[in-house]
Amino acid sequence: MRFFVEHRQKDWPEWLASTEFTVNNKTHTVTKVLPFMANYGRELRMGEDIRKKGKIESATEFVEKMKKIHEEAGAALRKM
Repeated sequence: MRFFVEHRQKDWPEWLASTEFTVNNKTHTVTKVLPFMANYGRELRMGEDIRKKGKIESATEFVEKMKKIHEEAGAALRKM
């Protein structure tokens, strides 16, 4: 965010969405996981067609994937 802010800045709220996207779509240096992936189980991408056809995972598959992501991220954080 510091790249968007200056001492007389009046439009910084306009930059919040871009900053949030950037932070949530950048691999964390310790966990090696995107924050968005850790929270939602998928990568955050702009411009994708959300109606795209493809394999939809079951709730059980999703839960297992999320457990694995959280366990790996937690293990990485505990090593710090």
